[in-house]
Amino acid sequence: MGVVCKAGRSPSKVVRKAWREPLITVRRITRLNVNDFKTIRLRALQDAPQAFGSTYKREVQFTDAEWLARVERWNGEGGVGFLAIDGAEGCGIAGSLLDPHDATRAELVSMWTAPTHRRRGIGRLLVNQVLNWANSAKARTLVLMVTSGNEAAIRFYERLGFATTGRTWPYPNDPAVIEQEMCRSIS
Repeated sequence: MGVVCKAGRSPSKVVRKAWREPLITVRRITRLNVNDFKTIRLRALQDAPQAFGSTYKREVQFTDAEWLARVERWNGEGGVGFLAIDGAEGCGIAGSLLDPHDATRAELVSMWTAPTHRRRGIGRLLVNQVLNWANSAKARTLVLMVTSGNEAAIRFYERLGFATTGRTWPYPNDPAVIEQEMCRSIS
């Protein structure tokens, strides 16, 4: 079952004004919506290739079994994935995985909002769902990686309470680009 919110509002403050703002549904990724997951993920990889450790060229070749395996990884005790849906259109995705060596750390992965839906609170909805899941999994810290040149994403994460840690790595798809770690406590 998904959480339905007007973008930028908590579920308890939902007021539908269909002529002004869309009603966004945030759903967990499951076997039942694997095709939506695949469509949104591939769209994200095409739109913002520098934001992901994988590539469209690689993932467009995944078999149905590989997509289902990813769903299972994101739908168990150690991981979760969420889709944001506006009517019938996918407009966002985010996931989280617990650190296999330190279950008090969760990582925000695959965060993306469609260009048509940015700056409308959908990213915040997705991150809040990840934070709620990580909290229920007893994680204390949420970490993420962002390419150092992605100023809009860095500012977005800072508004959500993330701060840079000073740790950096070469970006897997282009070692000339640097990724930086950001984190925030979960409470």
